[in-house]
Amino acid sequence: MLRFTDFIIDCPDPLALGAFYAEVTGSPLKPSSTDFWAAIAFGGIDLAFYRVDEYTPPTWPSGEHPKQYHLDFEVDEFAPERERITALGATLQREFVNEEGYGWQVYTDPVGHPFCLCRNKGYDWS
Repeated sequence: MLRFTDFIIDCPDPLALGAFYAEVTGSPLKPSSTDFWAAIAFGGIDLAFYRVDEYTPPTWPSGEHPKQYHLDFEVDEFAPERERITALGATLQREFVNEEGYGWQVYTDPVGHPFCLCRNKGYDWS
């Protein structure tokens, strides 16, 4: 089963951008936020901020550097979802899965937008 869990925005400083959006939305940063990953909870979905070294900001609406984001989907097991989504047209780009079977896999959709399948030990997204 696949569950939509995060909308991630790339940025150079997750805590700073997270603090900005915490003020904008009136919702606090999650206590687990770090300088690598910060998040604000909105029900079952997090608005998250992910550190990208050598970040280049988007120039939208010009096309030189398009908008930057990716979606995370939590899965119970990687193999059945990988088979299902690749049959639909997704392409596996990279894997970051440890020997225990936890981590994430980076995919692109049929037109190249990135998204991740994630399996996190100890998380209950229900």
